[in-house]
Amino acid sequence: MNFLLKTSRLIDALSERIGQTIIWLVLAAVLISAVNAIVRKAFNTSSNAFLEIQWYLFAGVFLLGAGYTLLRQGHVKIDVILGHFSKRTQIKVEIFGTLFFLMPFVFAVIHHVWPLVANAYMTNEMSENAGGLIRWPAYALVPIGFALLGLQGASELIKRIGFLMGVADDPTKPAQTKTAEEELAEEILKHQVAPEVIQRVEDAVDMVSDQVKGGERK
Repeated sequence: MNFLLKTSRLIDALSERIGQTIIWLVLAAVLISAVNAIVRKAFNTSSNAFLEIQWYLFAGVFLLGAGYTLLRQGHVKIDVILGHFSKRTQIKVEIFGTLFFLMPFVFAVIHHVWPLVANAYMTNEMSENAGGLIRWPAYALVPIGFALLGLQGASELIKRIGFLMGVADDPTKPAQTKTAEEELAEEILKHQVAPEVIQRVEDAVDMVSDQVKGGERK
């Protein structure tokens, strides 16, 4: 059991690192959205590539962050009934759910999506929109994201079994103490991103908002 718990901690560390990395995709999406809005309003031109890369980034945050969200106990739980039972009973129900619902679902998604990813890669499938992007990297996010979710699910399973055996702490305590916005702000400060960059992004968003409101008044 000690070996399994060490493995669980390694998986948790991996999920934590991935979660701290993909929050930068949020900032990238904001910057691209701001630039796209400015170019469209100022020069009356744009490209579907700007829109599609934003979708890809959102998909990356959602799919690659699924395991991190599970680590932080961020997924929605309906415990109207389960909350009235003892902690050990709650843990047993979660073990059952992980074994018979989460893991089979993860396997089924990867099994059915992987051929689509392989086919898109082999055929070099492109977006049907003019100026669109190549498709297989977006498709690949699905099996990768679910593989990370399944890996974290295995870690959660180990921690819950360890809790029942009395060798691990309560794994249901939420580790999330800060909002996603607060974590992103801390990462920006940690990497010493120039305040001027942040200010320019905010100014760009405000400018576009003012232009849109002015057009509506006209």
